[in-house]
Amino acid sequence: MRVQRRHVLAATVAVLAAAGVAVGTGFGFADTAPARQSVCSGSVTFSAEGGAPAATSDRFPVGTRLRVTNLDNNRVATVTVTGPSGSCVLLNSAAMELVREPGKNVIRRNVVERLDGGAAQPVDPGMVRPGAASPGAPGPAPRSACSGAITFFEEAAGPAATSGQFPVGTRLRVTNLDNNRATTVTVTGPSGSCVLLNTAAMDQIREPGKNLVRRNVVEVLR
Repeated sequence: MRVQRRHVLAATVAVLAAAGVAVGTGFGFADTAPARQSVCSGSVTFSAEGGAPAATSDRFPVGTRLRVTNLDNNRVATVTVTGPSGSCVLLNSAAMELVREPGKNVIRRNVVERLDGGAAQPVDPGMVRPGAASPGAPGPAPRSACSGAITFFEEAAGPAATSGQFPVGTRLRVTNLDNNRATTVTVTGPSGSCVLLNTAAMDQIREPGKNLVRRNVVEVLR
């Protein structure tokens, strides 16, 4: 009789343990819960554009719906791509306000999910960015290693950049075609943009009051 009771008790403990693992996994407590896949790599930043929450992208066509999650505070923004940029995803001001922590302009730990299930479009490093040449200007348009607008992140350092396309140590020359001002920078780390300038580099080329350089050429210096 005692032997049978021990077998029954052991079986009961095993069943309860298995149930606990199943419940823990369902509520996200288990260490084996699968991590979500992100369709973009690197940090997420924003432009100064107004309007309802939206984003621009160099990977996804206009109309694509994306969900951006800040893993540091679990806040989420669901946005629609409205145009091209130099980033995998570049939020506008309203979208960034939905997800960022106070005083921070970069979301380093993030997950970007495509809600319509499509795949990202590959970026051609040698493509000519539409609108790179001045209207009516003769000759071929300048070739740019990146497409879309260029923005920046706040960093108290000398002119530099981060990139999702070029390795650390790459030297780039970025020219603002609206004022012909240029900056030469070295890539110091990864980001979610083809090229994301820091404050000092942006100040060298931007026009007063503008946080985006829409007409630009990015050249890789050998």
